[in-house]
Amino acid sequence: MIDSIWAHEFAREWIAAWNSHDLELILSHYADDFEMASPLIIERMQEPTGKLKGKEQIRPYWQKGLAAVPPLKFELHDVYAGVDSIVIHYRSIHRKMVCEALFFNAQRNVVRGAAHYGGAAE
Repeated sequence: MIDSIWAHEFAREWIAAWNSHDLELILSHYADDFEMASPLIIERMQEPTGKLKGKEQIRPYWQKGLAAVPPLKFELHDVYAGVDSIVIHYRSIHRKMVCEALFFNAQRNVVRGAAHYGGAAE
């Protein structure tokens, strides 16, 4: 079980890593063979499944996001804790409101992530 305190600490670190634009710091939260699912993978990488697996496949996808203009910036909205997962609810200046579900292994590395995009910002 993931407790709320750890979930909030992880989310704050995760948001700070993204806002730093340091790809290695971002990737440090993830297992080497993690899987990411996102509608943006279809759009940016022309991958019809919307999924990528492993840091080496995901690296170029995230590099494109980090190179966006205006620069990517996330603002934490809320965090939801589960058994072996959390959901980070945040605002992105590019995509409005986002919920990202992150699933963890026993070492608390992300093994699977799924991004969900909302409409207009609140």
